Amino acid sequence: MSALVAVVIGSKSDAGTMAGCGATLEQLGIAFEQHVLSAHRTPDRVAEFARGAAAAGYEVIIAAAGGAAALPGVCAAYSALPVIGVPIDSSPLKGLDALYSIVQMPPGVPVAAMAVGEWGARNAAVFAAEILALKHPAVAKALARYREQQANR
Repeated sequence: MSALVAVVIGSKSDAGTMAGCGATLEQLGIAFEQHVLSAHRTPDRVAEFARGAAAAGYEVIIAAAGGAAALPGVCAAYSALPVIGVPIDSSPLKGLDALYSIVQMPPGVPVAAMAVGEWGARNAAVFAAEILALKHPAVAKALARYREQQANR
C-alpha cells in the first residue's frame, strides 16, 4: 500500500512529539511518509507539497507545528485534502499559541485541531484512520480492532 497519510512537521525538533502519531499509524497498518517543511522558512516548498499531495496519492495530511503554527493552515489553503493540525508545545506559551492558530482558521479553510502535544499526535493518527476507514475496508477493520484493544485496557 502506498502512503495514504502525509505527516508534515515544521521542524526536525517536532519529530519526538510526533513519534506517537507514526507509531499509531503503523499499529493501524496505515502507510505514511513524514516531511519536514516550514510555513515560514520554506513557504514555497510547503505550497508545492500541498498542491501536489493528492496527485502523490495522499488522502490525509497531518500537519504539526508550534508557535504561530501556520503549517496546517497553509497546507489546507493549498490542498482540498483533509488536514489535521497538531499544535506543538515549543514556545513559552506551552502550545496555547499553536492551538489558537490552528483552531482559528477562517471559514472555508478548515483544519481539524487536535490536543497540544503527544496526545494530539496520537489522536491525529486515529482521526486520520477514521477518515480513511470510510473508503478503505482494511483500515476500518484495523480501527475496530484498535478500539477494542483500547476498551480492554
